[in-house]
Amino acid sequence: MAKVVSVNISERKGTIKKPIEVGYFRENHGLEGDAHAGNWHRQVSLLAQESIDKMKRMGIWDLVAGKFAENITTEGIELYTLPVGTRLKVGEEVILEISQIGKKCHEACEIRKITGDCIMPREGIFAKVIKGGFVRPGDEIEIVPGT
Repeated sequence: MAKVVSVNISERKGTIKKPIEVGYFRENHGLEGDAHAGNWHRQVSLLAQESIDKMKRMGIWDLVAGKFAENITTEGIELYTLPVGTRLKVGEEVILEISQIGKKCHEACEIRKITGDCIMPREGIFAKVIKGGFVRPGDEIEIVPGT
C-alpha cells in the first residue's frame, strides 16, 4: 500500500520544507501557506522515501522528509514512472494530477549545496490539485482508475 510519510511546507522558495501534522491542499492552488502554491502546473511536489534512501546510500545520512523541498513525501509508489496525466487520490478526498516528471535543478538549491547532488530533478514529480482537502502522514495514496 502506498502512503504519505510526511506533509512539508516552507514560506519561501528555495528553502528546505518543514513537516506539518496536516496540510490543506486547495483546488487549483496547492498547499495552503506554501511558497510554491499558486495557479500554475507545479502546485504540489512529491518525492518518494525510496528516492531519499538512494541518496542516503551515497553516504548522506542526515536526509529527512522535506529536505528536497517536496510537499508530500511518499512510500510504496514509484512516482517517477507514472505518466503525466495520472491522477492520484491522497487520503479521503484530495485528487492530484501529475503535471511534470522531474525538473531542471537550479545549482543554488540548498540540498545540492549540502550534498553535491539532488535526486528531485530525476525522481521528483509535480502535480496540480484537482480536488482539495486535507492530507496527513499515514494517508493512503491510490492511482485513480482510468487515468
